Amino acid sequence: MKYHLVSLGCQMNASDGERVRSVIENMGYQWTDNEEEANLIGILACSVRQKAIDKVYSKIHKWNLWKNKRNLITFVSGCILPSDLDKFLKLFDIIFQMKDLPKLPEMIQQYGITTPVGLQQGFDSQNENISEFWHVKPSYTSEFEAFVPIQNGCDKFCSFCAVPYTRGREVSRPSDEIVTEVQSLVERGFKSITLLGQNVNSYGLDKKGDEIDFPELLRRVGNLGNQLNKEFWIYFTSPHPRDMTDEVIEVIAQYKCLAKQIHLPIQSGDDKVLIHMNRKHGMEKYRQIVHTIKCLIPEATLFTDIIVGFTGESDDQFENTRKAMNEFKYNMAYIAMYSPRPGALSHRWFDDVSLDIKKERHHILTQDLKIHSKNYNSSMVGKTYRVLVKGQAKHDGYLAGLTEGRINVRFLSQEENLIGQFVDVKITSAADFSVEGEMITIKESVA
Repeated sequence: MKYHLVSLGCQMNASDGERVRSVIENMGYQWTDNEEEANLIGILACSVRQKAIDKVYSKIHKWNLWKNKRNLITFVSGCILPSDLDKFLKLFDIIFQMKDLPKLPEMIQQYGITTPVGLQQGFDSQNENISEFWHVKPSYTSEFEAFVPIQNGCDKFCSFCAVPYTRGREVSRPSDEIVTEVQSLVERGFKSITLLGQNVNSYGLDKKGDEIDFPELLRRVGNLGNQLNKEFWIYFTSPHPRDMTDEVIEVIAQYKCLAKQIHLPIQSGDDKVLIHMNRKHGMEKYRQIVHTIKCLIPEATLFTDIIVGFTGESDDQFENTRKAMNEFKYNMAYIAMYSPRPGALSHRWFDDVSLDIKKERHHILTQDLKIHSKNYNSSMVGKTYRVLVKGQAKHDGYLAGLTEGRINVRFLSQEENLIGQFVDVKITSAADFSVEGEMITIKESVA
């Protein structure tokens, strides 16, 4: 018996997928890359983006046609809005929430006996018993990179976002479990570990007095790095500017294993648009955070998220976002054209920015980003960087990897045994979003 799983959307779904794989494989199913030979096919949906939902419908249409020729069970989970849920009930054999993942074997044995009433009751309490999900041991898809969830849900209620309605309110995972999982991964040789949550720097705020906060969690992981004396990088995503404190930045600066790369979503560079988005922070607050990062961790790279064409965004307001792009000189920005999502507050508002204008603004920001990224990458030429080798590059004869700041690097080598290892690369040339170099040494991690 074989299975196939498709994960759409963000890293949270990718991380959840590793636990889904573990449960399915414990039932005796074997993974296949070819969905056409699978007996069980699932998809982790993402209602946050319309393109992701469109892909779900495309996939399930094809899979249901296959049922005319062979036995096949389909399931869906992930970030699902009630409006999408109602439609999925008619298309999939099994629908479940992540908190109910331990019950998936029973659902499969019953061939997907899912009642709309029972399922809706479950979606009214998304994070109830979420600890059972966290206790599922993941089947990691990489031997050197891993995700470690530290919380689930969101309390911010940005007007454009559906996550609070798909994942529920914020619930923090016990810190002892997090540190234990990180330690286990490092001892097994993992080199890159990402702490995951919708708003990681609000970790512990839902359990005041009963749990540590995010800076202390980072400190404990940093101390773990000192104790284990192994080479690895710890990342986290995504923080929210509202809860980002100087202490978080101070802790990152203090510990070697805490990667000097920060993803700080700005969404817009205009204060009025930020209010409309219900972001609960202004540009001055954001500017202070970036200033602190530059002062305490001058070598850190800065990534962000930006939405163009949000409801009511004027030309002048977009220009303020462009000014922010040019002020902060991001190494990478994930730029999205706004699209209303059912369930989010902004879905009630008229989407008054045309698609053509959104495309134009997206293009303009992307061109600005290229300039700043290329300038930074050019400053790397002649310097040597530690690189985690991730795999073969698109160009034959080259390997590809990432610096600690997550800058893409390629270098001439056909030694596949280097994949998953750290190497030193001297940068020789730069492009818009990547650099090229020459490997000069291979330094083994200290055991």
